[in-house]
Amino acid sequence: MIKVVGRSGNLAGLLKSTNPVGASSVVPLVVGQPQESVEIAPIRPIKLNNYTASVAMPAGKMRVSGGPAANFSVRYAHTDMKVPDFSHYRKDSCKDPNVRSSEKDVERKMFTYVMLGVGGSLGMYSAKSTVTKFVLSMAASSDILALAKLEVKLSDIPEGKNVTFKWRGKPLFVRHRTAAEIEKENATDISSLRHPEHDKDRTKMPEWLVVLGICTHLGCVPISHQGDWGGYYCPCHGSHYDASGRIRKGPAPLNLEVPPYEFQDGGVLVVG
Repeated sequence: MIKVVGRSGNLAGLLKSTNPVGASSVVPLVVGQPQESVEIAPIRPIKLNNYTASVAMPAGKMRVSGGPAANFSVRYAHTDMKVPDFSHYRKDSCKDPNVRSSEKDVERKMFTYVMLGVGGSLGMYSAKSTVTKFVLSMAASSDILALAKLEVKLSDIPEGKNVTFKWRGKPLFVRHRTAAEIEKENATDISSLRHPEHDKDRTKMPEWLVVLGICTHLGCVPISHQGDWGGYYCPCHGSHYDASGRIRKGPAPLNLEVPPYEFQDGGVLVVG
C-alpha cells in the first residue's frame, strides 16, 4: 500500500483523506519453469576385506606362453634418436677431434689466470687502502703529535746540573755532564754491567745525557746526583744508576730508557 498526503492550503482543517491509493500489479517478463527432479545414484562403497581381495585376485593358474605370435622383446637402444650437439658450449680449441685437449690446457686456462691476477691485484689494493684508513683513524692527530715533541734550550742548563721535564706524561731527565763524569763513564768495564751498554751508545753528545726518569723496576722516579755511583738513586727499593743511566746495583733489571731525540741548530734539544 502507498499512501499519498497532499497540501490543501487553508482548507487543511476541513479536509480529510479517506481513500487509500494502491500500486499497480507487477507482471513478470519471463515465465519461470520448474526444475525437474534429478535422481542421484548412491555411491557404491569400497569393500575392503579379505573376501573382496580374494575375488579381485586371478582365479586360474598363471601361464607364460611363447611363440611367433607372442612379442616379448624389449628395445633398450634406439638408433633413430639424434644425439644433441653441445658444440656451442665447447671452447674452440677443443672442437678438433684430432687434437688432445691436454695440449690446449694452458691456452684455455690463460684467460682465467689473467682474470684472477687482475682481480686479486685490485682486491689487494682495495684491502690495503681500507686497512690503511682504518689504522690511520686510530693514530694520533697532527696537533697531538705536535704537542708530543718537547724543545729544550740547552743554554738554560748549567754544567753539572740535571733538569726534569714532563714529556708525554713522563718525567724526562736532561743532564749536563762534566768532563770528569764523561771520563768516568767511558772508563767503565761494560762486562761488569747487568745491562751492558757503552756510554757512547747512550749519548749523541758526550756532555748531554737524555733519559726517562722512570725506574725500570717498578716505575718509581729516581733522585738525581744520589747513590753509590753519583748518578741516580731510586729510594723505593734501592736501585743505583751511574751518570750514564746504567743500572749498577739494586733490583732494577735494565738501564734507564733513552727516548728519541735530536740536536738542532741554536742549541735546541728536540725530544720526540
